[in-house]
This record gives sequence, C-alpha cells and structure tokens, in this order.
Amino acid sequence: MSNIDMYCVTNKKISFLEETPYYLGAVGKENFSDRYISSNTLDNIFYKEKNYSELTFHYWIWKNKLNVCKNQWIGFCQKRRFWIKPNSKGANVNKKNFKEHLLTELNEEYNNFETIICEPISLFGVKKMKLIKRGWRNLIKNPSIFFDVSKHTISLHFDMHHGYKNLEIACDLLNLEDRNQFKEYVNNKNYFNPHIMFISKPHIAKKWFDTLFPWLEKCEKKFGFNKLEGYDTTRLYAYLAERYLSFWFKKYTKYKEFPYLTMNI
Repeated sequence: MSNIDMYCVTNKKISFLEETPYYLGAVGKENFSDRYISSNTLDNIFYKEKNYSELTFHYWIWKNKLNVCKNQWIGFCQKRRFWIKPNSKGANVNKKNFKEHLLTELNEEYNNFETIICEPISLFGVKKMKLIKRGWRNLIKNPSIFFDVSKHTISLHFDMHHGYKNLEIACDLLNLEDRNQFKEYVNNKNYFNPHIMFISKPHIAKKWFDTLFPWLEKCEKKFGFNKLEGYDTTRLYAYLAERYLSFWFKKYTKYKEFPYLTMNI
C-alpha cells in the first residue's frame, strides 16, 4: 500500500492516469467522471480557477481534506508533469511503461526529510534579443544584465514574463518574517524549483497553505482579476506561488529535490 496520498491536478480527462493509484483533482470547465475529485464543492475558490489554476484544487484540499489525511505523506503534481522514481531519471518513459516509473511510495530512507520538491530549473543565459524585447526596462536600470549572466535572476525572469515589477510589489505584501529574505532570494538566485509540485508531511502542507493563501489574498487586492490577461499575467497568482514555494520549503523544512517527468498528452 502506498504511503503517499498523491493528487494530480488536471483540467482535462486523462485516460492513462485513471489507471494509476493517484487521486485526480479536477479544475476547469470539463465534465469529469466520478474518478475525479471536484474542486467546486464545499469550501472552495473555484471561481478563481482562471487565475489560480492548480491552486484552486490545493485550496480545496487545504480547507476540506487536509485535516483528515491519515497517510504519512501528501503530494501534488499536475497533468503534464509527474513525479518519477529517482532511478528513473533519464529513462525513456512513455504511456506504455509509465506506471513502472511513476512515484507512488517513498522508502524509509526519506523519513528523515519533511518535504520533496522538484529539481531546480536554471535561468542562466537569457537570449540577448529576448532581453532587449522583454527586459528593456531592466536593461535601462542595469545595463550590465546584458553581459553578466549571473544577473539573470528570478526577479529578472519574472519581470520579463509575468509583468514588470509585479513580483517586487507582491514581495512587499508578504509577512514580515519572510519579506526581506524572499526579496533577497528572488534578486540573487538564478534558479528555482518549479511547477507548484511538492510532497510533504501533512502538517507541513498545512503550514504552507496557511501562509500561501492569505498572502495571495493580499495580492488580489493589489492586482485584482480584470486586468490579468494573456500568458504573462492570467495565471499571476500561480506564478507567484511557484516562486514562493521554492523559497519557503527551503527555509522552513528539511527538503530533498526529486526528478519529475514532463509528458505531452
């Protein structure tokens, strides 16, 4: 029996995932079968799904399920990205052999850890034409960014892709315990742990959600919803959570980075 309650969040039905032991969390407008857990019942923020994406389901778990989770671990992945076993890294994984590589249980050797997060992605080496096109305001402020790849930070990447200064504004709305450290983190780090995916002890997940969602509510009062559009900002609250997760789990938990698989479906 698995020691992880694993939830895969999706906005579409995925037949090959229906054969796994994963719980499937439904977001979006598609009509889902009973194999999927709806996030529009009980205490929910389903009406925010367009801007919160998979966080819509995370919120539902936080409010309605987390307090009755009895397993050793609880985890989250998403429709195109899945946790795989450590020794499956680099393997040729496809829909036919998928279940052989899917992470469904954590061995006792991981009991000394509190959380599992995705292996990081690097932000080094932004193409110069993209810097000129999307990062021109950053270049005016600091021209050395054009030549010094060490300055290709989380903050620069966010400015270029999710609204100039939006991350800086959001940082100022964080709790006092994290505000300055998170600012330092995004202004100096050249990588982060992506995709709002994690596996943790249930009490850790609760602490994370207890911190995350009140912050995002403060961000809503600043950014709203009506002006969020296109790839850059429609999912702004999910992008903010993604960067904060990378910082928060490293600050507050004993963590382990794990491989994950991106699969076209």
